[in-house]
Formats: sequence, structure tokens, C-alpha cells
Amino acid sequence: MPEQYLDANQSRVGPANPYELKLAGALSEIFASGSHELPAIISGLNNLGLNAPDGEPWDETRFRSEMRRLGE
Repeated sequence: MPEQYLDANQSRVGPANPYELKLAGALSEIFASGSHELPAIISGLNNLGLNAPDGEPWDETRFRSEMRRLGE
């Protein structure tokens, strides 16, 4: 029986683009700093200078929408 595991890229249909790689790196940095709650994650993204896809600062609505889009 094969061992079960979670593939971090299981929902991907192709390689990550530069924006996705930058977002993933920023999120990894934020999580590594101990921030795990949504307000802290959003603050971390904004403090790193990484804007939402529409060029505006992140907020909860933008973050949830982008995570939903990336998970499709």
C-alpha cells in the first residue's frame, strides 16, 4: 500500500508564476515569524510591501478572494 502524504502543489495545473512564488515566499516568512492569524498575515504582507493583485494593500476580503482563486 503506498504511503499517503499531502502534496503541497496538488491543486496546481502548471508551474508557479513569479507572482505566486513571491507570495509563497512572503507567506513563508510571515508564518516563520510566528504570525498565523489572518490580521497578522495581512499586516505582514503589507509590511513587506507586497500588494494584492489589484495593486492595493491587502485586506481580509482581498486575501480570502486571492486564496480562493489560487486554490481553484
